[in-house]
Amino acid sequence: MILGRVCGTVVSPVQHPFYQGRKQLIVRACTPDGAFDGEKYVVAVDLVGAGVGQTVIVEDEGNSARQLLDAKDAPIRSVVVGIVDQVTGQGVS
Repeated sequence: MILGRVCGTVVSPVQHPFYQGRKQLIVRACTPDGAFDGEKYVVAVDLVGAGVGQTVIVEDEGNSARQLLDAKDAPIRSVVVGIVDQVTGQGVS
């Protein structure tokens, strides 16, 4: 799983049938304090109604993503599984 921030959405008129009616988000990895963590990003299917600017948790492993969507042969790797309200812990402000 990765912690990330939603940077945008993907709009595609031609796509695999699996993605019909599913919102896809561009999520950039971030550190617990909210800073971007390098250049890592993923395109993830949104399961929770997240929007641009929100911090989210992304399951970034294909088999787990397919299990969450009950789609064993789907061409998917990443799904947004949670919206983060707050990150706390040692070294996090």
